[in-house]
Amino acid sequence: MRTRLLGAFAITTVITLMIGLVGMNATSQQAQATSAMYDNQLLPIRDLANANMQALHMSRNLIDYVIQFDPAAIAGFKARMDTRMKNYQDFMAKYSASAVSPQETALIAQLEAAWPPYLEAQAKVFKLADDGYDAEASAAISQDALPKFKVVDDLLSSLIDVNARLADEANVASTAAAAQVRNITLAAIALAVLLSGALAMVITASVTAPLAQGIQVAEAVAAGDLTVQVQSQGSDEVAQLLNAMGLMKDSLVNVVSRVRTGSESVSSASIQIAEGNQDLSSRTESQASALEETAASMEELSSTVKQNADNARQANQLAQTASAVAIQGGQVVSQVVDTMKGIETSSRKIADIISVIDGIAFQTNILALNAAVEAARAGEQGRGFAVVAGEVRSLAQRSASAAKEIKDLITDSVQRVASGTVLVDKAGSTMNEVVDSVKRVTDIMAEISAASKEQSDGVAQIGEAVTQMDQATQQNAALVEEMAAAASSLRSQATDLVETVAVFRLEPSASAR
Repeated sequence: MRTRLLGAFAITTVITLMIGLVGMNATSQQAQATSAMYDNQLLPIRDLANANMQALHMSRNLIDYVIQFDPAAIAGFKARMDTRMKNYQDFMAKYSASAVSPQETALIAQLEAAWPPYLEAQAKVFKLADDGYDAEASAAISQDALPKFKVVDDLLSSLIDVNARLADEANVASTAAAAQVRNITLAAIALAVLLSGALAMVITASVTAPLAQGIQVAEAVAAGDLTVQVQSQGSDEVAQLLNAMGLMKDSLVNVVSRVRTGSESVSSASIQIAEGNQDLSSRTESQASALEETAASMEELSSTVKQNADNARQANQLAQTASAVAIQGGQVVSQVVDTMKGIETSSRKIADIISVIDGIAFQTNILALNAAVEAARAGEQGRGFAVVAGEVRSLAQRSASAAKEIKDLITDSVQRVASGTVLVDKAGSTMNEVVDSVKRVTDIMAEISAASKEQSDGVAQIGEAVTQMDQATQQNAALVEEMAAAASSLRSQATDLVETVAVFRLEPSASAR
């Protein structure tokens, strides 16, 4: 089978390769023909057209040269004609190098013979015009130069026509070659289709019959019939597949026989396991019930001890809070003492300042008296100054009176602050004693709380151990129940397996194994 498939693919590949080579060859020939037509006809036509255009411009410039009287314009015409002459020679040189046909060679020879007479006629016109003989120059153009230029122009046109005809012939030949290649390619494709169809029919016929037998064997095995016989002929891949299916059927017969025997043994053993698990399940349930009661008692004891520990912890927290409050109160009292001392110091400073103000008022009063005396001496001229001095004296007396009243108030405040400072000092001493007492109570409550916590932790550990034992027992009971259920399921599955294997039909010799 593999050889046939490879042979068919090889033939198809060779045909495809041949078609590809023919197409590539045709494409290459077409490209060469197109390139030759471009190089041998189209480019020469372009060069001839450019040369003809330069010659036409030279003829027109010759006429313009005769009718022009401006020396600068005449010089420009000469320069342009020299340039066009050079361009004409360059284009003709390029064309002459690519001319290949005898007709082109003959026309080029005629053009080379006709070009010098035209140049001579052109030079004659230049000389007549330069000498001032404009009428003679015009006559020379119409009678000599233009007829000779017409010969040159006709020869250039003939060369263009020859190259155009050669291009048409090359195009016709290229079209015919393309049609021939197309016909050859179509014939090769038709041959490839016919050969591929024939090979497909032969290979299909050699594959479908053995595969049909393989399908019949697979359907019989799928239906449980292991008595079917597999027959194969040949040594190709399909025959190997049928042989492999026969080996598979024989192996399946052995497996089904062993599974049938093993399933019966498993069914018997699963019944015994289920009975043993049932007895173990009842004993485990009794043990789990006893442990559950013990765990409940330990849980109640643990709850009571935990409550005592919580109460001790709360009392400890309250004592710590009271201690913190007492310490904070002591600190506040200390701050109050410091504040009172600061107030006393500030009051004394204010009293000193008031004394200074009183002195200033006294001096101001004296100065006002002196000013009044001086104003009295001045008479009428010092009367206004005397009024001002009187007002200043009055203000000085009022300032002195106010300063005295403030000084009395400050003195009384200093005395009261001193008394308050003494009382606050006593309160601070008392608060320190309270703080020490609260600290001692806090230490005692902390010891009680620690002891209660240790007791609660111990009882909790015992409770956890009992709970873990209870959980383990419960898990064991659950596992035993699961094992019992698994044994029951195993017995059911063994029965189902026996019934399932019974579907396969075996030969008497295989059933006895």
